Amino acid sequence: MKNFIENSRRKFLKNATLGTIATLTIPQIVSAATAAASMNKIKINDNDVILFQGDSITDWGRDHNATEPNTTGMLGTSYALHAAGELLLKHPQKNLKFYNRGVSGNKVFQMAERWDVEALNFKPNIVSIHIGVNDFWHTLTSGYKGTIDTYVTDYKALLDRTQKALPGVKFIIGEPFAIRGTKFVDDKWYPTFDLFRKAAKDIADQYNAAFVPQQAIIDKALQSAPASYWSIDGVHPSVAGSRLMAQGWLEAVK
Repeated sequence: MKNFIENSRRKFLKNATLGTIATLTIPQIVSAATAAASMNKIKINDNDVILFQGDSITDWGRDHNATEPNTTGMLGTSYALHAAGELLLKHPQKNLKFYNRGVSGNKVFQMAERWDVEALNFKPNIVSIHIGVNDFWHTLTSGYKGTIDTYVTDYKALLDRTQKALPGVKFIIGEPFAIRGTKFVDDKWYPTFDLFRKAAKDIADQYNAAFVPQQAIIDKALQSAPASYWSIDGVHPSVAGSRLMAQGWLEAVK
C-alpha cells in the first residue's frame, strides 16, 4: 500500500510539472463530468423512502444490525451517508427516510437473493443501485464464471421484479468504476470491464432511470489529485472519493 501511494504521488507530481493539472472544486469536477451525460433526474418528493443497494462501495462502514433510517449505523461512512446527509439538511420538511442495505462482495445475483427482505420490505419510492465491479473482478480472483450476459440478465430481472412489486418505483443506477494502475486494477481488467460500465448505462436508459457516470467523474477528478487521493485501492473510495461519489449521486436528483 505504501509503494502504491508513493507511486501515485510521483505520477501526480510529474503530471503537475507538465502543466496538465487542473484546479477544480468537487462540484466543478462533477459538473464537467456530467455535462455531456444528459442525466435524467429523479424528483425527491415528500415522505419518500430512498434505499441504497450494492456491494462494499455502498456497504462501507454500516452496522448490519441497524434498523432505524437516517442514522450513521444504517448509512455507513461512504457516499450513501454524504448524499443522504445533504438532502436531509436541504429538505428537513420533506420527512425523507434513507436506508442502506449494501453488502460487501455482492454480485447482482447475490443481491437478488436477499431482495425481498432487504429491498422490497422497505417499500422504497426510490432505489439506488451501485453494483458491477465484483461481477467482473471475481472472475479474475475468485473463480466466478459469470459473464457480461449474466450481469445484464440478472440486473434486468431484478429491476423487473422490483417494478412488479412496487409500481411507480424510480431507479438510480450507479456506473461501476475502477482506477487503472492501482493496487487491485491492472491491464487484465480491460477491455472487458468497460462492457459492464456500458451495460449499466444501457440498463439505466432502458428503465428510464437516472444514471450516475461515476467512472467519468473519477477520471475527471484524476486531473486534480492522484488515484490514491480518491481511492484506497482502485476499487474502494477514500473519504474524498466517497464525497465525490455523493456529489455525482446528488446530480441525479432534484
